[in-house]
Amino acid sequence: MKMEWIILVAVWLTTSSLFFFIPRKKLRLAQFVILFTQVITWLIGLVVVQLGWIDYPVRCFASANMTSFTFEYLAYPVVCGLFNARFPENRSIGFKLFYYGSYCTILTIVEVVIEKNTKLIDYIHWAWYWTWITLFITFVMSRIFSKWFFSVSVPQVRIGENHE
Repeated sequence: MKMEWIILVAVWLTTSSLFFFIPRKKLRLAQFVILFTQVITWLIGLVVVQLGWIDYPVRCFASANMTSFTFEYLAYPVVCGLFNARFPENRSIGFKLFYYGSYCTILTIVEVVIEKNTKLIDYIHWAWYWTWITLFITFVMSRIFSKWFFSVSVPQVRIGENHE
């Protein structure tokens, strides 16, 4: 049990340090994506736990939530924010797909290793490919929604100007 808590603390520290890799000019984008992703992962996390597909025997806030607060509300949303802030917008479609695939694959490998070696997550009726697919879908959703959100023209009002 001690190993699980060491891993949770390490994930919190590592995730917190990821903010330093977000370019300053993309910080608003990353913050938006983090909040958007938290909504998605909260819903998906609750569904998979309630359906009995995944169990989180060791978790933060165990009496309040059956999902993994550390992954659903912190680690994955921050990684998703970093993903969007550093997205290779001007690269080829092949490179963009590689970018998506790399993030999904690395996160899936980490989850599978944690699932096999700890009590932080137990797959009941789940498999690694479901993790990969849901990560891919949420990365795509966050990318599409953030592009749409930041493309909406918002009139800028300057203090002291006459707006009649």
